[in-house]
Formats: sequence, C-alpha cells, structure tokens
Amino acid sequence: MAKRTLDAFFKPSTTTPKRPKTEPIESHSAIPAPKLNNIPIEDTKPPNQHPSYPIPIAQLPSHIEVGLEHATPATAPREINNQPHLDLLHFQPYIPRATANQLFKFLRRELPFYRVQYTARRGDIEMQINTPRWTTVFGVDETSTFIQEQGNNPNSLVLVETKTKTPIPKTKYQCTPRPIPACLDLLRKQVEAANATANADTKNPGYNFCLVNYYASGEDSIAFHSDDERFLGPEPNIASLSLGGERDFLMKHKPFVSGGIVNRTAGGCVPDTAHAISGLGGTSATRESCTVSSGTSNSNTVSSPGSRPAATVPLQQIKMSLGSGDMVVMRGATQSNWLHSIPKRKGKAGEATRGRINITFRRAVVPGGTDNYYLYNVGSGGMYRWDEVAREMVLRDGSAG
Repeated sequence: MAKRTLDAFFKPSTTTPKRPKTEPIESHSAIPAPKLNNIPIEDTKPPNQHPSYPIPIAQLPSHIEVGLEHATPATAPREINNQPHLDLLHFQPYIPRATANQLFKFLRRELPFYRVQYTARRGDIEMQINTPRWTTVFGVDETSTFIQEQGNNPNSLVLVETKTKTPIPKTKYQCTPRPIPACLDLLRKQVEAANATANADTKNPGYNFCLVNYYASGEDSIAFHSDDERFLGPEPNIASLSLGGERDFLMKHKPFVSGGIVNRTAGGCVPDTAHAISGLGGTSATRESCTVSSGTSNSNTVSSPGSRPAATVPLQQIKMSLGSGDMVVMRGATQSNWLHSIPKRKGKAGEATRGRINITFRRAVVPGGTDNYYLYNVGSGGMYRWDEVAREMVLRDGSAG
C-alpha cells in the first residue's frame, strides 16, 4: 500500500471522480412519438387512391387482414327456411368477435361517410327525408367493370364496358362509380367463398356492390323494407354483416292477397297485439295475428301444391340479435316476399350507446342500380369523417365529389 504524507492528505485531489456506469439508451426504450389526433399508427400498405375517391382509403392493418383470411367463417352457418319463401343463412358469428370489433373501428375511422337528404312524394305531398344513419357505397353494376390500366397497380383502375372493354360513354351514369377499396374487397371475396362453401346460391355470379351504413347509437334505425328492386334481378343474394354494437334484426312476411299472391307494395300487417312465441334456435318470433279468412285482401295464405282451396300458413315475425361479426345471407325468394328492419334500441348505457356498422354485399345488373345506390348513399351533400377526439362524425367538406 502506497504511503501518503500528511500534506497530501489535506491537498485537494486532482483526479476526476468516477461516474457510475449506465447502460446505453436503446432506441426501443425511447418515448414513442405521439399519435396524431389519437389515431393509431398502423402497419399498413400505401392507401388506395382513385380519382373517384374523396380521400385516400387505407388498406387493412396486417392483424385484421390475417384474421379475415384465416379465421372466417368463425362458425358454420345455420339455415333458416321453415316458413314460406324464407331462405336464410345465419353465421353467428362470421368474423371472430375480437377481429370484428377491430374492423369496426378501422372502417369507421377510414371510410368517407354521408348523411343523405332527399325528397319523396307520397300522393300529392312531397316530403323531405333525412337518412337516419351515415352511408357510403362502392361498386358498379355488371354492365361495366374496373380494369387496371398499369399492370398490377391497384390505383390505376379505369371504368370500361364489361363486354367490349372499351371506355364507357360519359352519359352512361348520372353519378361517378367508385371501385371497391381493398379493405372491403378482401371481405367481399371471403363472403363469396363462404357462400360457395355453404352452397348458398349456385346461380350467384358474385357481388359487385358494397354498401356501408353507420348507426351512431340505438337511436339510428331503418324501417321495414325489402331489397327487391328490379335492378338486382330475380331472387337476389344479399349478405348483411354486422360490426360493433348489438342490434335487433326483424323480418316479417309481406301481406298476401287473394289466391296466395304476395302484395309487394304493401307494408306488413303485424299488429300491436302480436304475442311472443318460440323462434328457431336462438331467435325469437311473434306470430301474425292479422290472418283473415281466405280470399280477402290481407289473408296470410299460400297455395299448397295439389290442394284446393289455398291452405292457411301460420306466419312468424322473426327477431334475431345481431352481435359484432354476425352475418345473415338472404337468398332465393326472400327479398320478394319478406321485409326486414333494424328498430331503435332504447337505453342510456350498454349496447344502445354503441355505434354499429352494417355492410351489405349485393349485385346490380343494370346501370339504373348504380345510379340509385350512389344517389341514396352518397348524394350531393358533404362528406363526413369519424373524429376520434370528438367521438362523432364531423363534416369535412361541402360536396360529395
């Protein structure tokens, strides 16, 4: 041990004190960059861009894409065909709940939406209709198709005649058709494959339209109606997928007239006094109590083969509870003979306060279908986007584009 003199002991030290050792700061331990507008940063491919889109539309994050490709359908469908003209497939669920909820948030955040207003005439009275939900639509009828102008570049799609592959006349449509973006087109292909596996409709050549409705809460609804427009062709196949909040899905048969023929223009005849009975599987139903004798205008009768007179058939109103990821495929004669609706769901908590997205895939066969869908699902008003901070749809511009 070295000796130190007394002077050296009291003399200030000239050496630099040693600092405690510290580990180098790695890049992954740094504070993450803040998220812009509270929107999650996703590992997506470049967004889809097209002249007809009002905004670039993001592609699916990899975890949602993988979930759709490898986990659908999550359950085998249940066939519901125990009533006249009824032909349904019920997937409960079609998409696993966790993936469905992620897809709901993604689509609500990334798609452009519209709150369409239009006028309708009832007799001599002209009424202003405010659509009680947000809507958007993509696709074009089967007389036209989008083809890639530049190799495999999905952003170079041009609209041409299906048969000749020549550019469409400028006067063919009153609207501007939009190609189905990749985030919805993958889902379209998956649903078509599920239809084929379930032998849902061997005559269905596939879907060419995707309609998306956003219901902000249980206060948003859609009245009884049927998707039996002529531009959908005979016996249309329509797949309806539910994401987000749980809602009731009601169906009732259109009223019959004399001879067992369905009155396609009249509304249903389910009265307030209808009473509950057991439904099929997990559904509940109410029995029609407005059946009258055969031969009168609202008789709920259907002609049975080889029987005279027509046999009375007890009809049931169907009520399904659609959770996130559930899907109903309506096929065959269903649309021509049945009405369906999403009623309001009252309440200040729980599912009644949750938003819901409904996606329907369908096929239009003539240009009139294209004009109809864009008129009533895009219109000429402003575009809305979901705002994560305000937690509501916010008007972003003054025109639909």
